[in-house]
Amino acid sequence: MILALVLFVLTYVGLLALPQKRAWVALISALLFILLGILPLGEVMGSVDFNVLMMIAGTMGIVSLFIDSKMPSLLADLILERTPNVKWAVVFLALFAGIVSAFVDNVATVLMVAPVALAVSERLKINPVPVIVSIAVSSNLQGAATLVGDTTSILLGGYAGLDFLDFFWFQGRPGIFWAVELGAVLSAFVLLWLFRKETGSVKVTERTKVTDYVPTVLLVGTVVLLILASFIPNKPSITNGLICMGLMVIGLVYIFVRTHDVSKVFKPIKDIDYTTLLLLFGLFIVIGGITEAGVIDAVASIFVRISGDNLFLAYTLIVWASVFFSAFIDNIPYVATMLPVVQGMAAMMGVEPYVLYFGLLTGATLGGNLTPVGASANITGIGILRKAGYEVKNSDFLRIGVPFTLTAVIAGYLFTWIVWGA
Repeated sequence: MILALVLFVLTYVGLLALPQKRAWVALISALLFILLGILPLGEVMGSVDFNVLMMIAGTMGIVSLFIDSKMPSLLADLILERTPNVKWAVVFLALFAGIVSAFVDNVATVLMVAPVALAVSERLKINPVPVIVSIAVSSNLQGAATLVGDTTSILLGGYAGLDFLDFFWFQGRPGIFWAVELGAVLSAFVLLWLFRKETGSVKVTERTKVTDYVPTVLLVGTVVLLILASFIPNKPSITNGLICMGLMVIGLVYIFVRTHDVSKVFKPIKDIDYTTLLLLFGLFIVIGGITEAGVIDAVASIFVRISGDNLFLAYTLIVWASVFFSAFIDNIPYVATMLPVVQGMAAMMGVEPYVLYFGLLTGATLGGNLTPVGASANITGIGILRKAGYEVKNSDFLRIGVPFTLTAVIAGYLFTWIVWGA
């Protein structure tokens, strides 16, 4: 177990020290777990959740087509037409980004909405930095709302066997969706207060023209089919992955028939984040290795010893530890690592794990909003600003990220405990 623990710690050190090489770090670590015999060769493929990997890949491909169709820009224009001033425009853009992010990857959401925010800021002659920071943190918040909203949600759904509708209503009680939405409503008031001085008028001179409505149909179809699949009993474990991949393939075939341009077919394939897929592939094997070696059970025992038989203390520990660690560590490997720990804690305490699962997802998803490097969406938004000639100071980000995060986390923390902790 000591060898597995040391190798796991070194893996995390590598993930932190080499952010551009995270996939390589995870894959090399996975290879070492196999070569050293920590994870038997026959159990390697069984430790990889291919349903999760297929869902991520398929959704990313469809999102690429969706972005190219310019539908997100049109939706943003429609929202701006109905806003009375800059303050409300920022809040509406952030809420719009959040709604999109509930069904689309957070980074993709920022890529969709940030160009609109830049254009609006330029037209109104305001600083785009706080606008795009607001969009990024709102995207991170809503990623936890649905099964397809973020990689962390997909990880939880795959590990805990949750379907699309379980995020809304599960075992006769409101799911995590409602905890997230409560946080979104309260954090919107935070944004209104932060932008209270921005009272200039907003005008949209020309609406964006959508080039193709089929990608929108595909994206909506993905959500609908995932909902319908949730009603199928004893379905294959890769059902959701097949749905996402199948609709992406339909989209690629459609693009080829429509354009006869092979480069347009390959663009969505190129836009898939293979680094994240390889990172997760490696981490699944690493986690399988430390589970096999008994590390997960040992960590769960430590958490249980700290909290004793007090479920509320265990829940509180999971939420706020997740907020802290996710402020500095990418939440994808963190959640992938902690899911089996949380399950082990629940088993030792003799309780259902769902309140701890939801607490983990709430803390890990929102904790990334505390710092500029805590989430990929934040890094993406800052990169867009940098390309446009704007530098983002830590103080610029923290001014929005800290009150936004604390408000949303506290709301989700209390709601989840009231509903699931009893």
